Amino acid sequence: MKKILMSLVFAGLASTSVVHAAGYGVVDLERVVENSMYLKQQNVSLQQKVKPQTTKLEQLAKELEALQQRAQQTPNLSDAEKQKMSAQFQTQLKEFNTLQQSVQSTVQSTIQLMNKTLGDRVKQVAEQLRKENNLDIVLNKNSALAYDPKYDLTDKMIQKVNVIK
Repeated sequence: MKKILMSLVFAGLASTSVVHAAGYGVVDLERVVENSMYLKQQNVSLQQKVKPQTTKLEQLAKELEALQQRAQQTPNLSDAEKQKMSAQFQTQLKEFNTLQQSVQSTVQSTIQLMNKTLGDRVKQVAEQLRKENNLDIVLNKNSALAYDPKYDLTDKMIQKVNVIK
């Protein structure tokens, strides 16, 4: 009797999963990223934020190169002049490296925040689209080996992600 009940339960579960047709949608995340107004705005903001430092880095690089060329072109320098140029070079090189690290740190932290924010927005919109379209799952287009293009939700996702403030 117990075996019969277990068989019926398993048969019921198996038939439920066979009868249930999964609804799905696919999204081209690469296109979502490329068309993200948020990312475009953040990139412009980041460029403006680091522009003074990058300009200073370019200036320091030119000065370092000029010092190096001057040292190479004037081999008859006294030891005192060589030490003075070397000290000046080291000071500017240290300033260059410190500034470069600061810019890299700013860029990296900003990019991490942008990625997290966009990722949260994409997940939010994916869930919204899943519910609106009565879907079981929304997949990244690149994860699907094959799919019917009628299930592509990319354009809808781009529109909804760009609306979020």
